[in-house]
Amino acid sequence: MADPTEVKTALNRIEQALRELDLWSSAPPSPQALQSVEPFCVDTLSLSEWLQWILIPRMNALLDGELPLPGNCQILPIAEESFKELLQDTNALLQAIDAFDKALGPTSI
Repeated sequence: MADPTEVKTALNRIEQALRELDLWSSAPPSPQALQSVEPFCVDTLSLSEWLQWILIPRMNALLDGELPLPGNCQILPIAEESFKELLQDTNALLQAIDAFDKALGPTSI
């Protein structure tokens, strides 16, 4: 079972890293872009937009409502691919995403 404190910490680290990389936007995407049914909204959003406008708010809503968290998440592989072209050092962002994945990952027996 996921530890809500670890999940919240990882989400905060993701947000901080996005801000430090200047990937945090003050203008939201269009409502149509947010309605994508593709995984990670790959057809309408960049991964940084998906993290900011979809993942972080939805996970915070689950945490705030003390609702069940997803049992598994694998964002790191797409993040590594998506951010490899950036000139900035994305290590802190990738480490935060990895911590988020691990916080939600299945516990080994």
